[in-house]
Amino acid sequence: MIETYRGVVYPNQIDHIGHMNVQWYVAKFDEATWHFLSNLGITSTYIRENNKGMVAVEQKIRYKEEVLSGDLLVIKSRILKMEEKSVHFFHVMFNVENDRELATCELVGVHLDRKTRKSCPFPNKIYEKGKLLRSDNFM
Repeated sequence: MIETYRGVVYPNQIDHIGHMNVQWYVAKFDEATWHFLSNLGITSTYIRENNKGMVAVEQKIRYKEEVLSGDLLVIKSRILKMEEKSVHFFHVMFNVENDRELATCELVGVHLDRKTRKSCPFPNKIYEKGKLLRSDNFM
């Protein structure tokens, strides 16, 4: 797994029950996603220069423990499956202080041609890097 996010929970991210609101889990996992995609070569420069992008087509979050104001967080990510036009990946959110698993997020993203608004194959360099980083290559 590679580190894709590091941050803190701020008081304004807490809901009326006293823990981090679900919208902030989504936001933090989204930030991790962009770092993860950048590691594959899908950078903001790549997106602008090639008129390509990524869209999420499936997302499942599991909440395992409460996250409180002041908690330091780290998210680590890995590829589950790399296909010609899509990538299936997994994030795990940890509490930095005690290394406890707080939440997970499993996603499927599709490579998009921004002109046609249709899926398209990854460039070979990105596809091969994704296949190389797939989690089963490390087991």
